[in-house]
Amino acid sequence: MTKSLVEKRASTLWIMLLTIASTVTTLALACATPFPALSALAALHMRRSDGVWLAVAAWVASQAVGFGLLGYPHDPSTLGWGIGLGCAAVISALAAHAVADRFAGLGIAIRLGLAYVAGFIAFKAVIALFALKLGGMAISLSPSLMVEQFARNAAILLGLLALYRGLVAIGMPAPTGRLKAA
Repeated sequence: MTKSLVEKRASTLWIMLLTIASTVTTLALACATPFPALSALAALHMRRSDGVWLAVAAWVASQAVGFGLLGYPHDPSTLGWGIGLGCAAVISALAAHAVADRFAGLGIAIRLGLAYVAGFIAFKAVIALFALKLGGMAISLSPSLMVEQFARNAAILLGLLALYRGLVAIGMPAPTGRLKAA
């Protein structure tokens, strides 16, 4: 097997594993998919394109859970919010990667923190734009809710980072294109 095929399979495996982990986290905590956490982790460990694919895969999984298991209504507003979450997830991934790249010379913990903050802000900005059209601006930008979401996503990021490090430590190949030991 060629090196590029092994690298591609490792990246695909990580996209699948992190999508499953985020879906389990979502179901266990009865909360929204932790897109900013996924974005920050991907920004340090995956190529930009794989980070976007992770965002899309996690979004598809969250929509499948919402519409398939939780019985989300099929009305225009709910469908619009589904599209908004997908856009926010992708923009979050791109923002986290941009910041991680911009501060490549800094330490890993600082880069992870900055990527997380950038991913969270980008995610919430897109949600605010959709709230202008779909309603819910007061809830979307509620300071107490934003603090709660920021803290919850940060905790999930730490859990995902521990999962990542643990799996790499036992021999799972790291995704390609980024730091291997962060």
